[in-house]
Amino acid sequence: MMTTLTRWEPFRELATVRNAMERLFEEPFFEPTRLWSRSLDEFRPALDVVEEDGAYVVKASLPGVKPEDVEITLADNTLTMKGEAKEDKEGKEENYHLRERRYGSFMRTMTLPMTVNADKAEAVHENGVLTLHLPKSEEAKPKKITIKPMIEAKKK
Repeated sequence: MMTTLTRWEPFRELATVRNAMERLFEEPFFEPTRLWSRSLDEFRPALDVVEEDGAYVVKASLPGVKPEDVEITLADNTLTMKGEAKEDKEGKEENYHLRERRYGSFMRTMTLPMTVNADKAEAVHENGVLTLHLPKSEEAKPKKITIKPMIEAKKK
């Protein structure tokens, strides 16, 4: 029997510990909000938020959720989406071989970095994706200041 010697490399060991720590902080093991505001039946829909020139576009994955089961509110730069994914009651539970789809109520709240014009906001629900188009308010849009020559500034 032949034994293989492996050279000890302390930096490789350090990288392994670092990767473990990164994985630990990527997946939160303690969410304070879970203790008092969410039951085990609740889930959090995945969101994509992108900033365009004059608006924010928010996409939420809501497969199987009907548009009438979703409520969207916008107040003080805080966007809240809440609703319910209703369970299919077609089959008997003991006949399932696998059951991974989530059911129950959900709520997602996020604060937008700039104010938006709620009166011009639009929402579209298509193929299980809710897309919100939230135009920035006029006071939130950057203003361009032109520099005047010194002669014009003195006249005023």
